[in-house]
Amino acid sequence: MSGLSTRCVLVLGVFVMLGSEGRCDFTQSHCGAYSPGDVVIGIVGSINSKVKDLQNRTRPEEYTCTDLDLIAFVQSLAVIHTIETINNSSFLPGIKLGYLMCDPCGYGTKALDCVEHMLAVNGSSAVLSDYSQFKPPIKVVLGERYSELSIPVARLLSLYMIPQISCTSTAPALSDKLRYPSFLRVVPSDIYQTKALVELIKRFEWDWVGVVTLDDDYGRAVLEMFLQDAKEKTVCVRFQEVLPNYLGFINITQSIKQAADTIQNRSDVNVVLLILRPELVEMLFKEMIRRKITRTWIAGDAWSTTRFLMKMKDINKVGDIFGFTFVTGNIPGFEDYLRNLRPSPGARNDFIREYKHMRFNCTQGQKSEHTSPSACNVTDPQEANDDYLVDTVDMTEAYSQRVAVYAIVHAIRELLNCSDTSCSGDADFLPWKLLSILRHVKFSVDNQTLSFNDQGDFESGYDLVMWKKSGDDRVLDVVGKFLIRNGTVEVNESKIQWSNNTVPISKCLKTCKPGEFKILELSTCCYECKKCDPGFYYVSEDQAKCQKCPDGTHSLSGSVECTKWEIQFLEWSSGYSIVVLIGTVVGILLLVSSLIYFILHRNNSIIEDNIILSCIMMFGLMVSFGGLILFLGWPSDHHCRAQQVMYGLGFTLCVSCILTKAFVSFLAIMSISPERQRFFSKFNKRYIIIALLTGAQVLVFLFWFIFGSPKVEEKELPESIIKIRQCTQGSLVGFGAMHVYIAVLAVVCFLLAFKGKVDDTEPIVFSMLFHLFVWLCSIPLFITQTDQRTLIQVSAMMVSNYGVIVCHVLPKWYKIISKKIHDTKPKLDHDMSETSEDSGLSPEEELPSPRASSQAQLWPEDADNNMM
Repeated sequence: MSGLSTRCVLVLGVFVMLGSEGRCDFTQSHCGAYSPGDVVIGIVGSINSKVKDLQNRTRPEEYTCTDLDLIAFVQSLAVIHTIETINNSSFLPGIKLGYLMCDPCGYGTKALDCVEHMLAVNGSSAVLSDYSQFKPPIKVVLGERYSELSIPVARLLSLYMIPQISCTSTAPALSDKLRYPSFLRVVPSDIYQTKALVELIKRFEWDWVGVVTLDDDYGRAVLEMFLQDAKEKTVCVRFQEVLPNYLGFINITQSIKQAADTIQNRSDVNVVLLILRPELVEMLFKEMIRRKITRTWIAGDAWSTTRFLMKMKDINKVGDIFGFTFVTGNIPGFEDYLRNLRPSPGARNDFIREYKHMRFNCTQGQKSEHTSPSACNVTDPQEANDDYLVDTVDMTEAYSQRVAVYAIVHAIRELLNCSDTSCSGDADFLPWKLLSILRHVKFSVDNQTLSFNDQGDFESGYDLVMWKKSGDDRVLDVVGKFLIRNGTVEVNESKIQWSNNTVPISKCLKTCKPGEFKILELSTCCYECKKCDPGFYYVSEDQAKCQKCPDGTHSLSGSVECTKWEIQFLEWSSGYSIVVLIGTVVGILLLVSSLIYFILHRNNSIIEDNIILSCIMMFGLMVSFGGLILFLGWPSDHHCRAQQVMYGLGFTLCVSCILTKAFVSFLAIMSISPERQRFFSKFNKRYIIIALLTGAQVLVFLFWFIFGSPKVEEKELPESIIKIRQCTQGSLVGFGAMHVYIAVLAVVCFLLAFKGKVDDTEPIVFSMLFHLFVWLCSIPLFITQTDQRTLIQVSAMMVSNYGVIVCHVLPKWYKIISKKIHDTKPKLDHDMSETSEDSGLSPEEELPSPRASSQAQLWPEDADNNMM
């Protein structure tokens, strides 16, 4: 049974009373029930379920308990009745048992407070150096009712090795004899309960369930064990909800609604396991009834036999209920004892007084759901009795209290060497001596032979019960058993009456759509559907995995078939390719036309001395334009290398020619004196400079192609069946070095031309600025848009080539044409033009400037160089 179980409300302490009733100097809150005796049994049980104003507690003071729990109350009475039955027998001749009862009210700290008072000697807490000789008033402790309370109590009692026996605390941790050496229990550990629950679930093929448990050490431990056992049996936990273990929790109503929301929203789960206190189950069922939600509920042992739940309003609307309970029996004479309930002569029981005040009090403001309809006709509530407890509480829930008391008295009988007529031992014994006997005692109760195992637990098994409908209520019916020795559930299906006359289904019933496959979730019992990855396709419905596409084919995510790859490249017929072709043809035609035109006008003063350099520059541009053509069509490794070489060398040759012009302009301003003129005339090696500058680029290409040559790559586009076939740059270092080298030449051209500040250097300044601007803008795009690198590079190359044409070639046309127009002006202006023709200079050049004169002396062939 669970540590929450409603079965055993008590911690039972047995201690020797050396004096009279006056020895009990505890306050009423600690000594709620008492009867003197030679050996007094102390009962610590949560008769009340709440502590009033616990959240507002700020200083140590007395606790005020509320909400009398009838199940716990009846269980404590079962202990008292069993003690009195033994006193009226000769089982312990010459020894009278007494009892002392304390109520921890379901709160762990108050449970320690109760035990502290029970351990007190003459009202003072015992702190001893020799624990083994400590003789406290109590000799043994039963309980507590909940594992959450039994755990701290067990730690304290283990200090003195005072035996503790619980009737319902089933947390597995309590079987650890290293941590809790003095703890025993007359029920199995929850290690077996979770196995029984899983076996029941598998018996009806429910493998898709929900779990609602408590937020405490007990609840977490049970959940962990259930999940482990469920995984081994391929039972899947669809959801887990946790409720506060303390009933007075301020937000408990909100927590109940949240759990109800989860149960309602998980409509595919028809079976829910509840490891909760009965009061929490009642609150949850009320919410389910309000929402008109039915499920099949599986009860933890804490509430599987709770009578008030069976009688709650509309209980038949929640659905079928199964649960496990410990093997139980009837307590002889106990029902008559409850029908004539009153403290025994010489005893005091404030809990009986509290119950009768609640049951038979006629005050209007103090009436409760437990108040008798005839309360106002009762003269003395403390003398009144009825059948209410017998009808409300399942008597079998108190049977384990009888077993626990008999385990103790059998151990006492052995320790005190009792015969049929007397007990020769000392009743004021050391508690640890009783513990050593309890661990190994074998005793009989109602024709059952019982004993503790090595972990201090019982291994008696469980009864499987079903809550059957009986009018508006439910009644228990044993429909099977769980046998610990073989770990199986035996079910008598003929006794089961299903609400819908059929076994409910609680399975993972998902069906994967075409293009999806199963992926296991949480356990092997169920799965989620996931789309097939790109490159895979589904073969059949509900398949475990997707099939890989054959070579040369591909598929999108979630596809049902594969298709051939669509290879994209710069086809000749594409719009961009046509634009590139037109631009290239126009550019080459401009260059060829210019070349022819310049040759025809080679005697013109504008180009007379620069025709060779102009031809070299335009040839470089034509080679660069030719490289653009190689970017079109189906690419190959050879195309990839050739396109880079043609552009790189062609444009480098062109920029080298421009650089010589810029260099001349720069030297012109540096050569002011005749000495400097003679010195700088030594650098009149323009074609050697062009060859050296272009040759350096050749070396860059050699190293580039050796260590990382450009090649063809086919790259897949995400979420598509398209591959882009394009040239890669191979080594990005080589690719970058080629462009950086051209950029360096362009920067040098710009700086030299800008420094020269001659009118004919303006084309150099603008063309180089234009080139640098274009490539600086292209770099971010080239880095980020990897799929569009070919288009970006082609566009940048095209714009760079046209920048040179616009800044250098077209102005030359304009000057030649303008000069011819000027030469054909009317006669009035012709005389002035003749003078210019005789000298071979234009009117603007008839009087050379000093700077032009010095330039002519340095580079005689460039006296009128207007190239580029």
